[in-house]
Amino acid sequence: MIFEKPLTHGRLIKRYKRFLADITLDNGDVVTAHCTNSGTMKSCLENNAEVYLTPVNDPKRKTKFTWEMIKINNDWIGINTGNPNKLAYDAVLNGDIEKLKGYTEVKREVKFEDSRFDVMAKNNSETCFIEVKNVTLKEGKYARFPDAVTTRGKKHLETLMRVKEQGMRAVMLYIIQRSDVEIFAPAKDIDPDYAKTLNKAFKLGVEIIPIQAKVTPEKIEFTKELPFEL
Repeated sequence: MIFEKPLTHGRLIKRYKRFLADITLDNGDVVTAHCTNSGTMKSCLENNAEVYLTPVNDPKRKTKFTWEMIKINNDWIGINTGNPNKLAYDAVLNGDIEKLKGYTEVKREVKFEDSRFDVMAKNNSETCFIEVKNVTLKEGKYARFPDAVTTRGKKHLETLMRVKEQGMRAVMLYIIQRSDVEIFAPAKDIDPDYAKTLNKAFKLGVEIIPIQAKVTPEKIEFTKELPFEL
């Protein structure tokens, strides 16, 4: 995913009310940016850290910037939770993920029962529902999800199990927007119910695919699939 327009550089003052962040731009101006990430952002917040923002020219928006990434320990971390859905859709459409190749029809935001999944892919032999999650939490060499209790995430897992029960393919696609981790695992200490449900879903045939992405101010691109531990 290539950023369509040049990003704006600054430094983080603070993030507050979950969806807002004050940023000092290079010219000294202080602006408020929209933060799409509703989690705690544990392990990817640091005062005065470098950040990049997307300028937004929308008269309906109160904030004129969207926060895209932050630099922690010389590594850019993608914190915009909207980007993984775009990345996933394009990757499945173009066959860029080895385990998700061969689909001739790919759609975004497709409803199944009482849930809406990020991607649905089809070919002549199967239908696949894919739920996408953005992963930024780092603990040692582990990338973990979630960074806060997520009842919505648990619901998606339960619905994916029903997808599988009906004979279709069900995939949890974790997009890890940082390069300083080696293994994916659920954050059992933060949300034990989610971790337990993920384990159950995997045993019932829901696939887990953790994909690492390299984040830069110019683009975000997939690098490799990571192993996982449950």
